[in-house]
Parts: sequence; structure tokens; C-alpha cells
Amino acid sequence: MRKDLALAGDSPERSYKKLLGASKLSWRCCLIVAFAMTLCLFLQLREVKIDVLELNAISKQYVVAQTAFDFPDQEKTIFLQQQSMQDIGAIYRFDSKEIHKITYEFEERLLQNQDWRKKLSKITFEQLYGYAETVEKLCIESRFADERTIGRIQGIEVASEFVFILSDIRGESSSPPSSYWNTIRDRVFYQESDSAVITFVIDFFKQRKWHLQEDIGLEKRMKQIAKDSVPEQYTLIDAGSFILEPGEKVTLRHIMLIQSMKKALEGVGYSFSFLSILGTLALSLIITFLTISYLKLYHKDIFASLRRLTLLTVIAILTLAIAKGTEYLLLYKGYNLIEAIRFPLVVPFASILLCILLGARIALFSSIFLSVIISLGLVIEYDRFLVLNLIASMCTIVFARGLHRRKEICQVCGKVWLCCIPVLMAFHLEEGNFLQMSLAVDMITAFVFLAVTAILVVGLLPLFEIIFNIVTDMTLMEYMDPNSELLRRLSLEAPGTYQHSLVVGNIAEIAARSIGANDLFCRVAALYHDIGKLFNPHYFTENQLGGFNIHQLLTPLESTHVIIAHVAEGEILARKHSLPQSFVDVIREHHGNTLVYFFYCKQIEQMDGDPAKVNEKLFRYPGPRPHTKESALIMIADTVEAASRSLDEVTEDAFIEMVDRLIAEKAEEGQFDDCPITFQELGTVKKAIVKALLVTRHLRIKYPSRASI
Repeated sequence: MRKDLALAGDSPERSYKKLLGASKLSWRCCLIVAFAMTLCLFLQLREVKIDVLELNAISKQYVVAQTAFDFPDQEKTIFLQQQSMQDIGAIYRFDSKEIHKITYEFEERLLQNQDWRKKLSKITFEQLYGYAETVEKLCIESRFADERTIGRIQGIEVASEFVFILSDIRGESSSPPSSYWNTIRDRVFYQESDSAVITFVIDFFKQRKWHLQEDIGLEKRMKQIAKDSVPEQYTLIDAGSFILEPGEKVTLRHIMLIQSMKKALEGVGYSFSFLSILGTLALSLIITFLTISYLKLYHKDIFASLRRLTLLTVIAILTLAIAKGTEYLLLYKGYNLIEAIRFPLVVPFASILLCILLGARIALFSSIFLSVIISLGLVIEYDRFLVLNLIASMCTIVFARGLHRRKEICQVCGKVWLCCIPVLMAFHLEEGNFLQMSLAVDMITAFVFLAVTAILVVGLLPLFEIIFNIVTDMTLMEYMDPNSELLRRLSLEAPGTYQHSLVVGNIAEIAARSIGANDLFCRVAALYHDIGKLFNPHYFTENQLGGFNIHQLLTPLESTHVIIAHVAEGEILARKHSLPQSFVDVIREHHGNTLVYFFYCKQIEQMDGDPAKVNEKLFRYPGPRPHTKESALIMIADTVEAASRSLDEVTEDAFIEMVDRLIAEKAEEGQFDDCPITFQELGTVKKAIVKALLVTRHLRIKYPSRASI
């Protein structure tokens, strides 16, 4: 692929850099989009918080409708249901025993008195008996009620009851109206053409004395059906209407009104209309743009590093997710724990992670940013949540600076909790409930949130360190353990190099502290900068304890190759033991592309003092040159420590002259051109190194021997 790109007009290296730059730009765009979308979703999915009122309690404040909503008016619904039930009056029916008795009498008459055969010559006994049974069936099905009752139950399924209007119902003394028998005639004898037959049957039933009785069961059923047929009634409550006034007793109606308002507000909050989403997305993009601008102006190192920018984005998104998940748990299934847990401490989680992984400055900005955003998107008391989380986050950043052990994270969270207690007390003093149980609840919940924060940070920190290849102070302390495999080997197999590394680490640490660089990193990385000497320890003078110098058997070029090889061999060993990339960089850069001057001069001597006959490149380290302040300081400390052992006179002036000369030589060779260290900082470093050398190389008084006493 590089060949094709080169043919297009660019060199393979330039084409590769373009590809790499395009890849970084694409990934940076993906991070920006992911953050903006998460922020949009966080702000869009907003819950609604309404104060919970206790039944029969006395209201202390006004409660006003925040939006227009339809209230399911239960009182109105019950009233209409009762009125609908009262519209159902008494319903009467014939006594079934009486009907059966009349039918039986009709049958006896047909059997005992055969005169009907002469009068009704065209009809048979069977037909007459069938007509009587049909009339009996209709009479059993018949129901009687007043006009209002019948009008109310029209349209209601009455199981095929035969209903008639009885305008004047007087209970048992009432008789069916004449219209009833006309209806019976039409229903039963619609196919009968002989009017004599119709009159014979109808008159027999009509002339009997009928008694009506109230149908209680049907009345209850009709009333229930009438009640159920009344739809739920709603009352429109306008926005700004008073729901409750101070001093008013809270009733069930008030509680239902507030619950209905909450549902209406939730509908507005969760609205996924185009305009709602567009507005939230626009706000998210504005916030994202401002955040990017801030990072580019004040945190260029983070914005330029994809690894660190990704870490910052992941922690921010994770914190927003934890905040939204906390809100969901507090409001789960209507338990409304948010009334008890009013100030969830979620921002310190991001503060402590960012302070440890990326530094205190970016942690402070992120804490302020997340506190404001989360307070906008959660169902909380905005002002107090913001104040408490900001104070807790600032305390976290103050206490988390310089953490060296993971167990100290729990101590930091404990200190933050102690700092939160006065803030909570101030809140309750302002509310006038200082001695109430709610203060203890707030303290306990703050402790729980910070304890969970400590657990999450301790668990996630190693994961972030591995994924994003970041070395924290806690990891550095672990690498400083002298019982680690590499340091133990170095102390046993190359004790001179080990002692040299200890002194270099001490000098580099003091120099770094003087200019605000990472002093702990300098101290620890210096312990590993010469691990490549483990392959051939006796080729280096600090390990030659017997007085014999093996380089006497080698040519200057061969000696140079052995000396230079410790850099590449150190890199191989570091990667084999999975040392951090920053350690590998120090191993590769601590000599830069400097000249192995001793053997270079020796080679010139062998060439009759003619430098033109010597290829200088063969005597230079492969580089690269230092690209961080810490790497440059370790280079200086390494050079100074080695040179200080060759001084004949250990005085402050000698140290000053040596340090000035060595740093000037490095600067002239351009060894500091690729790192951000300044000349002013180099001046400060010189003074710090001289003081360190005076301490490490101080003279002691000579004690008299016992023989002279």
C-alpha cells in the first residue's frame, strides 16, 4: 500500500503519516459524536419530581399546576354513577307459579269442556296448547317498569327480557296494561288468521287476576350495568391554577391531582417530538463545542492525545450513565426514594478517577462541568445538589493528589465525607430541621455513595490503566518494589548498575520536583533505564569489581556496539516483562543520539588522530531524543551521575562547572529539541542537581584509628 501511495507523488513515510492522521481525525470525530449523543440522551430522558404530600397533612406552601392537564375526577365520576343507578327504578315481573297455574287451568278447560271444538272447528287441541305455552313463555319473560327506567336501559343487553312501560305501578295490585296483551297477540298469533282462536286464548289469560312482584336481581344487575356504562370523568386543570393553598388539609383529591400533574409533566419530559429532540440536540452540540474549545486552549496535551481524550470521554459518559441509573433506582416502581436520598454524590467518582489518571486541572474542570449537567438532567434539588457535589469534588481533588497506594482511595473518600457533613448541617439549619432524623439520613446516604465510589474506583482504576496504558503514582509505587523480578536481578547480577540507577533516580526526582514535573515517575523510571546491562553486566565499569577491564580485549568499535546494545536489549527486556510504555520510552531515550565519546576518541587515536577516518555515526546511540521533560531529566541525571564519579575534587564549584558543561553539551547537540523543557527550567534544574550532588557526594571527617589512641 505504501508503494502505491509513493507512486502517487508522496514518499511512503509521508503517506503513512497522512493515513495515520486521517485515522486519528476519524476517531476523534467518533468520540465527539458519542459524547454529544450521550449528552443529548441524558438531557432528553428527564424524570419529573413532584413533592409527595401526606394524606390529612396541613400544607405549608402553595402548590400550583405547572402545566395544563386532564384530571380523572373520581368524585364527579362517582356522582354520575350514583345518579345513573338512581335512574333505574323498580322492575316488576309475573309470579312464575301463577303463570304455570293459569296455563294448567287452560289445559283443564280444553279437556273438560269440549265446546271449543264446535266454536273453533279449524283448530286442533295441539295448536291451542302450543299457543298457550307460547303465551306462558312470554309472560315469564315479561318485565314492567316506568318510562324513565326503560329509557335508561335502552341499549343495554337485558338477556331478551320482554319489557313494557307501566305508567302507574302499584306493586302487587297492578295489572298489565291493555297494550301488553296487544303485543302478546302480535307476537304469538302473527300467523293465525282465525280471530276467534286468538280471542279465545287471549281472553282466557287476560281475564285472570294478575299480580306483579319486584325483580330485585334484575334491578341490581341493571343498576350495575348503568353504573359501569358511565365513562371516567375528566376535569381540565389549567396551568397556574392553585391545587393547594397554605393551611389547607391534604385530601385524596389533592394527591390524585398532583399525581396526574406528574404524569402530564413526564409526558412533556419524555416527549420525543421532532422539535423536542432537535432542541436538546442543539443544546448538546453547543456544550460539546464549548468543551472542545476549552480543551484545545487549556489542555492541548489531552486533546492531542487520542488515548487520553478517549479516557476522558469514557469517564464522562460512564459518570452520566451512573447518575441516570441512580435516578432510576431512586424512582423505581414509585417508591420515590428520592425524597429520602436527596443529594446523590455521583460526581466525586469522576473527580477521583480523572485526578489520578489525567491530573488535577482537568479533573476540576470536568467536575464543574458534570455537576452542572447532571443537576440539569436529574430529579433533584438543583442548587443544593450542585453545591454539595462541587464541594465534594473539590475536596476529592485536593485529597487525591499524590496518591501512592490504592488503599488510600478509601481514606480520600472518608475525608470527603467528613467535609460533606458541615455542608449538610448548613442545609438543614437553613431548612429549620437541624435536629430531625433527615439530617442523619443525609449523612448516611452520603457515606454510602462515597463508599460505593471508593469500591468502583479501586475496581476500575487498574482496568483503565491497562486499557489506556496510563501509569499512575500507585502503579509507580508497585514498580519501585525492590523485590520485583527485574530490580532483584539488577541488584544481584549488576550491583554497580543498580546503585547507579538509585542515585540517578534520586537526582532526577529532585530535578523534576524543582520544575513541577512528575518526580515520582523520574525516580521509578530511572531504576529501569539501564536494565539492558543485565545481558552483559561486566562490560560496564560500575560492575567491574576485580580491576580487570574487558574492553582491553576489544576494539573501540566492538566496545561501542556492546555499550550501545544495552538500549535495544533494555527495550526487549522491558517489553518481555510488560513494563509501561513510558518506561520503554525512557530506556530508548535516556542517551538520545549522543556520541559514545570515550571509544570514539580511542578510535581516532588508533587512526593517527585523524577524525575524518572515523565514521561518527557508528559511535552514536540510535535515539530517539527525549520527548518529555521527565525523559530529558533522566538523561541529564544519568550523565551527571556518571561524570561526578570521575571528579578529582568534590566541591560545589566543581559540581557547578561540571553540570553547566554537561547540560550545555546536550543542548548544543539538540538533545532537548524534541521535549517541552525550557532554558529557564534548565537553569532551575542545574541548581537542584548541584544541591543533590553535594548531598550524595559530601565528605566525612576522617576518624582516628584505634592504634593511635
